[in-house]
Amino acid sequence: METLVLFVLGGAAYAWLEIAWRGVTHWSMFAAGGVCLCALQRLAQRKLPLGLAAAAGAAGITLLELAVGLACRILLRRCVWDYSGEWGNFAGLICPKYSLYWFLLCGWVIFLLRSPVYVAKKQGQNR
Repeated sequence: METLVLFVLGGAAYAWLEIAWRGVTHWSMFAAGGVCLCALQRLAQRKLPLGLAAAAGAAGITLLELAVGLACRILLRRCVWDYSGEWGNFAGLICPKYSLYWFLLCGWVIFLLRSPVYVAKKQGQNR
């Protein structure tokens, strides 16, 4: 049940973030966001320093965005987003600027997932 809730929260947050940032989203971003938050929750449980965990999360999200972007272009024949105007972009799907933003956001999310309030609530539910 926790994984389903995290998936829906991640999907909704990702879609909301994209609408707030770009003014539009695509259903594939809901799915990507759900996968991302579930992965970040697992990453938060590891004994990694926050910076390293945030870097791993940002790398994972960047790779997921590349995979989803390629799938949308090839399978759905849709260009959901285009970063071709950004420095260092790869196929217009990923770029260093947004990887840095993901690093900052991952750090914040992992910090929250490691917070005593979240951990205590989760441990209370597992009893």
